[in-house]
Amino acid sequence: MGSNAENALAVFNKTIGSEEGPSEWMEIDQTQVNNFADCTHDHQFIHVDPERAAQTPFGGPIAHGFLTLSLLPALQGSLSTDPEALKGVAMGINYGLDKVRFPSPVRVGKRVRAKRELIGADLVAGGSAVQAKYKVTIEIEGEGKPACVAEALTRFIYS
Repeated sequence: MGSNAENALAVFNKTIGSEEGPSEWMEIDQTQVNNFADCTHDHQFIHVDPERAAQTPFGGPIAHGFLTLSLLPALQGSLSTDPEALKGVAMGINYGLDKVRFPSPVRVGKRVRAKRELIGADLVAGGSAVQAKYKVTIEIEGEGKPACVAEALTRFIYS
């Protein structure tokens, strides 16, 4: 019998191309945007000055693109990976991103949610882990274009 990681890789490979989600909706509010601006020292008026932002083509303040991106873990938290792939997992970690785009800004007051598609999986770390690559799309309620499309890497480490 193979290792936990090898068995999981077989499960992941069977689900490549499958979509999970969408997640629950999450509202983006001005307090959250202001707090993100404080943490990142990015106080551009388009994010933190509703009066000035109202005079732009956006018609009001928008969330930072990186704030939207930083919501990936929270938004993906309600999406479920096949339980068979998680047998023997000691931990899962965010391993990074391969590609990120922000097709549409998120206006303050809008809600976002995520869906993801498994697009690849590989055995890594000497066979003790599986690295899964997901195409994650963050949708904006009532909008035709997504806020963010990212290729997110999650590394599942097996005991």
